[in-house]
Order: sequence, then structure tokens, then C-alpha cells
Amino acid sequence: MTSLPWVGRGSGRRRDKSLIAIAGDTSELPERDVMISSSLAVVALIVIWFLTQVLVLGSLEHERAQDRLYAELRQDLAAGTAPTGGIIAPGRPVALFEMNDLGLGEVVVEGTSAGQTIGGPGHRRDTVLPGQAGICVVYARSTTFGGPFDAMVSDAIGKNLTVVTGQGRSTYRIEGVRRPGDPAPAPPAEGQGRLTLVTSEGSGPLAALRPGQVVYVEASLQSKAHPSGGQRVNTISASENAMKGDRSVLPMLALVLGGLLVALVGSLLARERFGSVIAWTVGIPIIATLAWFAADLAVYLLPNIV
Repeated sequence: MTSLPWVGRGSGRRRDKSLIAIAGDTSELPERDVMISSSLAVVALIVIWFLTQVLVLGSLEHERAQDRLYAELRQDLAAGTAPTGGIIAPGRPVALFEMNDLGLGEVVVEGTSAGQTIGGPGHRRDTVLPGQAGICVVYARSTTFGGPFDAMVSDAIGKNLTVVTGQGRSTYRIEGVRRPGDPAPAPPAEGQGRLTLVTSEGSGPLAALRPGQVVYVEASLQSKAHPSGGQRVNTISASENAMKGDRSVLPMLALVLGGLLVALVGSLLARERFGSVIAWTVGIPIIATLAWFAADLAVYLLPNIV
């Protein structure tokens, strides 16, 4: 029978501690080690949830948001209250994009910050609305949260895109894809319209996982242009430009992370006074909730078209 290396070479107390460590009981480990291991566990929880949120649950969140936006836009269209121009509240649905050939059906919201493009394509607020005379710009993600514009870059050339707004139905024809360095098309003639769809793409074998380049899908208005309704905003915030995250969530994220630290330290102190079972029974739900919330807020820091 093979003997364990430590048998007969130390006291029973040493052997007991070794067995405790192997069994995973941290009650006799130094407090510093317990805090480090607990902190690493929380960090791992945040990272795992963040990746799950972006790569898995993001598509479900996108679908849920689209269902809500579609119901809201449908109600506005039926009531004749759908926006047709002027200053529109960010996040309000303004148009429906349909492309049957690609199975595309997306409600477009006002605004292009990361918070808006989580739910679907976002209309850049300093451009005309879809279907109107002039240049309309719409941003959407290519990979995360459903990747609504993923197929636009490779499969949409030559196809028609139908747009429904408060002014009626319009048709665009997808003309081509423009990348950085390519010449921009000439401005549309008076009374004509153009739609620029802005998204991202990657390069190399892991292109889908690291889209770092802005691409522009250009479409020309085939139907009669609607008149623009009201004055648009003159400038937009930095977070509404392509490949930008929404840093307005940083104060809230810092607050949540601070609460997470307090909850972790409080659970460790409660463990010393009340025991592990009571401390972690109370602490784990609080820590998990705060870690979940922190990961959700961190999503807003991602580029708005990735």
C-alpha cells in the first residue's frame, strides 16, 4: 500500500489541516486568503455574467425590446401620433425596417448611443428620418444583441428595404458597402433621399468576435421622398458617434461596484460572528444581484455598433 508523503512526518494537527484544505473548508485558513478567494470568485461571477449577457442573453433582450417597440410603434401609427420630425425623445420608435429576402424586421428607435442600440437600430438624431428627402443615418450592431445589421454587409446588395414611418411606406435599394478610405457618394439631389446604415465588421479568423472597423451600407430612396418635419438637433453627444460607448453609466456603475465591495466585506465580517451558513445565506443573494447589475451596466460601455 502506497503511503501519503506526509504520513509519519508531522503532527496530527498538521495532517488535519492538510485534509481540511483538500476538502475545501476555509474556516481555518487565514482571513486574508479567504478574502482574496472570495473577491476572485465575485470577479469571476461578474466576468461570466458579462460574457453570458453579451453573447447569449443579449439576443433574448433584443427580441424582448423589439416586441415592446413594435407594439408601441403600431399603436402610434394607428393613432396617427408616430413622430415625423422635430425633436424626438431618445428611445422612441420612429420606423420599421423590413427586408423579407433576409428575414429582417427591426423597429428603429431615436438615438444612437449604446443604450439605444441594445434594443435595435438607432436613428442618428441630427439627420432626417427614414423616407424623407436628404440623408438619413441609422446605426445598428453587427454581433451583440441580435446583430440586426450583420447580414446587411454581405447579403443585402441589390435588394430592397421597405421602411414604414408615420408618413407612410418608403422603399430603398441597397447600392453597396463603403469602408474607411472609400470615397463617399455624392449628396442626393434636391427632393431625393439616401439611407446610410452604419455597423461594424472584423477581420481575420476571429472577425465575428472582434468587429473593430466601421462600415457603411448605402441605399438610395426609390419611392417619392416625404418632406422633413421640423428642425432637427444640430449636434449630438460623443456617445452617439460610431464605435462609442455610453459613459453616462459610469457613476451608477461605480456606485454598484462600491455596494458590491461593501456586501462582500460585510459577508466576511458576518461570517466571523455568525458563521458561514448564516453569512453566506444572506450575503450570496445580495452579492449575486449586485454583480448581475454591474455586468448589465458594463454592457453600456461597449461600442454602440459592435
